[in-house]
Amino acid sequence: MESSQDAILAKTLDGHITYWNTAAQRMYGYSAGEVMGRHIALLAPSDHREEIAVLLARLRRGEKVEHFETLRVTRDGALLDVDVTMWPRRAPDGTVIGACAIVRDIGDRKRAEAELTALYEQQRHVALTLQRSLMGTPPAVPGLVTASRYRPATQGAGVGGDWFDLIPLGAGRVGVLIGDVMGRGLEAAAVMGQLRSAAHALAKTGMQPRRLMQALDACVADLDVPDQLVTCCYLVVAADEAEVTLCSAGHLPVLVAAPGDEVRPLPAPVNAPLGVGDVLYEQSSAAVPPGATLVLYTDGLIESPGCDIEDSLAALAAACGALATAEPPGLDAMADRILSALRPDADGHDDDVTLLLAQRPAAPLASVTTTLSTRPGSVPEGRAFLSTALAAWDCQAKADDARLLVSELLANAVQHAQGPVTLHLCRTAAELTVEVGDGSPHLPEPRRAGEDEESGRGLNLVRVLADSWGVRPTDEERRSGSRCGCERRPGCHRVVTVAPGAVVVARGQRSQGLRLTKGRLAHTSRVPRWHRRLPPRGR
Repeated sequence: MESSQDAILAKTLDGHITYWNTAAQRMYGYSAGEVMGRHIALLAPSDHREEIAVLLARLRRGEKVEHFETLRVTRDGALLDVDVTMWPRRAPDGTVIGACAIVRDIGDRKRAEAELTALYEQQRHVALTLQRSLMGTPPAVPGLVTASRYRPATQGAGVGGDWFDLIPLGAGRVGVLIGDVMGRGLEAAAVMGQLRSAAHALAKTGMQPRRLMQALDACVADLDVPDQLVTCCYLVVAADEAEVTLCSAGHLPVLVAAPGDEVRPLPAPVNAPLGVGDVLYEQSSAAVPPGATLVLYTDGLIESPGCDIEDSLAALAAACGALATAEPPGLDAMADRILSALRPDADGHDDDVTLLLAQRPAAPLASVTTTLSTRPGSVPEGRAFLSTALAAWDCQAKADDARLLVSELLANAVQHAQGPVTLHLCRTAAELTVEVGDGSPHLPEPRRAGEDEESGRGLNLVRVLADSWGVRPTDEERRSGSRCGCERRPGCHRVVTVAPGAVVVARGQRSQGLRLTKGRLAHTSRVPRWHRRLPPRGR
């Protein structure tokens, strides 16, 4: 025992030292003569003295204590990380008469563990910062109340492939997107970042949900990541439409929670996840009442080992139903309560968790629609229809600008598009939305007119008067729409005008300069949609 590299000592059952080898002298700094007969508590820091009594009691009961890691103190007051193994000494008749202990200095190991822990936390922080950067921060969308929660995994690097996004589409429409890249780590986060950017750009073109999924499926294939699968769901929500259009690529069902109604899943065709290849994605439209809350989430919220997913979905529906009362809490409070109900242990989940709540906007106060032909007389008919509606809704302040833009855009539709042309107006408490649709497969695009040309200036006029504009295709027709504020306060009215395939949007406060978004959209469907923001004039 004297040649052992580990400290070995013996003691009586009341804790007095009876043996002390050379290694113990090197470790603690006390010679054998200095410690013989003294109590073992001499070697324990003041805040560890109570554990000495506990260990002695276990030894008296005949227990063996193995690899007990604790702190001990040397002669000069330095603290040591040690691993202690103790066992009782017995008399020939089996009676416990004392105890022996082997003590190993594990300071080097503890320091290495601390360094590894610090390195792990640093890498985890870098990974989570990268993921949050790739996820981005969805913008606040006027008219759409939302709340979101994201919890990284508490095991491993904490990085996953969850993401969500809110994409303003113009003319009162908002794209709501959520997805989950299967797998974990930086590779999943990198794939997520690429798909989120691609999905956002594609959605801004006004692409229909099924076409967006088709394009994202091709993006996943182009990433050349073996066996990469992604679940995704994309919805288009509009204040002036009673239905929500959605396409789901293998994602968990969206829930609808409306006050006074049972929580239900939003009906959607069953489509394969992105990355399977050669899949024809389908979309559907489902009625969602104004004020209802759409609940979108990833599998980290409901999946856990040993728990059936159907039971977890039922628990989520029950949690949403308990909150969808006549006077529901705010969406932020609702999101927190759902997380507490489904994931009460914030530090005990091995997958990242994403929850997104979106409340469908209130229905417009009024709406009217008319159908026009592609003959020259349709232009004054459209102007008259707009004037009548503006007069009835007391939105006359910018009627001249509105008529001018409608004239230019309807003239463009009559001359270049295919009929019939639809003109749709709807009004909320603060905005007027005007939409024009036609059946032309071509996108209206401004061009620079020559000095001697008689045409080519109409859309440039719209471009000058508008704050921003773009194209949104649909499957049925080429439609255009616009928004304007219609509060009954002098100088605060906003007028919006529409043209074939164009949406003019104006709202809120006076714009400071012009913002122009140009770009020809991909011919992914027959119907382009333009949206423009019209700045107030003459204030």
